[in-house]
Amino acid sequence: MEFFNPTLQSLLFGIIFFIQWEATNQWKGPGTTPNLENIVIGRCYDYTATVNPSVGKKNCSAIWEAFKSAFFSKDPCSIFPSDFERYINLTLHDIPINQSLFWENNKELVRRLSDRGNRYMSLGDTLMGWLADDLYFCGSSTDSG
Repeated sequence: MEFFNPTLQSLLFGIIFFIQWEATNQWKGPGTTPNLENIVIGRCYDYTATVNPSVGKKNCSAIWEAFKSAFFSKDPCSIFPSDFERYINLTLHDIPINQSLFWENNKELVRRLSDRGNRYMSLGDTLMGWLADDLYFCGSSTDSG
């Protein structure tokens, strides 16, 4: 006596596989930092006015829009480095010669060594890195905000 026919077994296996696959591909992190827009724009003004005024005047609202458009309302698996190109271009500024330090696997050590950009300039000391440092941002194709 057969309890399931092969077609039904295949269908059930497919459904179970799909459910398990969906469950493992869901983001389980903390989600986007609350008030992300205000934080990014505020950090931009702080950086250009007090942290490193030598970068000159930047359009902080345009930088935010470029940053947001890189991931907002997008499937996290469909976001590519090229999506951040406009953000990168808007936040570019000169880095002093022989002072670049881009390795940041140990943030506190690098911060002490770089002396907040006075001795070396790490990625976190650039405008691009300063704006996103310690923030969470993730795309979602099913969430409009």
